[in-house]
Amino acid sequence: MTWTEIAGFVTGALCVWLVVKRNIWNFPVGIANYIFFFVLFIGAGLYADAGLQVVYFGLALYGWYSWLRGGEDHTALKVHNPTLPQFLACLAAVGAIWAAIQFGLHRYTDSTVAGWDAITTALSLVAQFMLSRKWIANWWLWIAADLIYIPLYAVKGLWLTAGLYGIFLTMCIVGLMEWRTARAKMLAAENPAT
Repeated sequence: MTWTEIAGFVTGALCVWLVVKRNIWNFPVGIANYIFFFVLFIGAGLYADAGLQVVYFGLALYGWYSWLRGGEDHTALKVHNPTLPQFLACLAAVGAIWAAIQFGLHRYTDSTVAGWDAITTALSLVAQFMLSRKWIANWWLWIAADLIYIPLYAVKGLWLTAGLYGIFLTMCIVGLMEWRTARAKMLAAENPAT
């Protein structure tokens, strides 16, 4: 266990809790988390996950703006569902990103877990984009990624990080339920029964 793993644990748990609560401060806390995990993953040979932290950084900046000004007339973005074509495009993006990253890891690195590293990276990238748009379906991709991340980090000996992703998994399930409830309440308030 290193200081970067501990710092990643603390900032990661706080970030996801803030996301569950739909709190805008998840983005600056997330940026700190991405820096800690970038350093950790480079040291563990999880190169795709390290690269993912760089992309997360950019997506966090986009999400921060989007949550504040991405709604109608540049207002705050509300929790909502993607359209079916948007969701299918996201799933197609997961497949394309997975294939590209796996190819790159096999060809250019000494990764021993290229396929698993690639699929978790692909799921996480698309989930982070979906989160930036405040789409409820982001939680399903995070759940799928966490179910793979937990044993992957355990195999790499990153026990604290594996435990953190166990916590993330639980928080994702809570987040899914809370965001669905928030959406239902918002719709009920917009369309009261007559």
